[in-house]
Amino acid sequence: MLKVQEIRELIKLIDQSTIDEFTYETNGTTVTMKKSTATKVSEPQLTEIIEKSQAIETENKPNAVVEVEKNIQTAENAQEQVQAQVNYDAEIVSPMVGTFYRAPNPESDPFVSVGTSVSSETTVCIVEAMKLFNEIEAEVSGEIVEILVKDGELVEYGQPLFRVKSM
Repeated sequence: MLKVQEIRELIKLIDQSTIDEFTYETNGTTVTMKKSTATKVSEPQLTEIIEKSQAIETENKPNAVVEVEKNIQTAENAQEQVQAQVNYDAEIVSPMVGTFYRAPNPESDPFVSVGTSVSSETTVCIVEAMKLFNEIEAEVSGEIVEILVKDGELVEYGQPLFRVKSM
């Protein structure tokens, strides 16, 4: 059975190499690793997988190999989900701390919705700071693909508000 340290070393070696897919077999144990050049599994996800593998190893489960392979498959699925989520070219961020509003007043329609085309001068929202209502412009051209903040929510400086796909 592979030890956690051996799995870590394999992951590091594959990560540092240009190899996209790797299969390792020893003593009836098979480990398959695949990577994408666009995005990698994040450090927290990798840490979680290693912790699960350590727990399996310490419990001496007879199906430990199967469990490790499932954890590696989970990491690959997480990586694919991250890739699928990257469906935008730019983010519109808050230029200040304040309260986010999608519309000029509660009775009005929102400035933009998912699917709305915007230009760099298009007002996309209002951020209220110290009783001043600041209209925020897109500063990019494209189509709104995701709204990341709820109406009335507090936002921080630099916090992403919208995701935009260039057309």
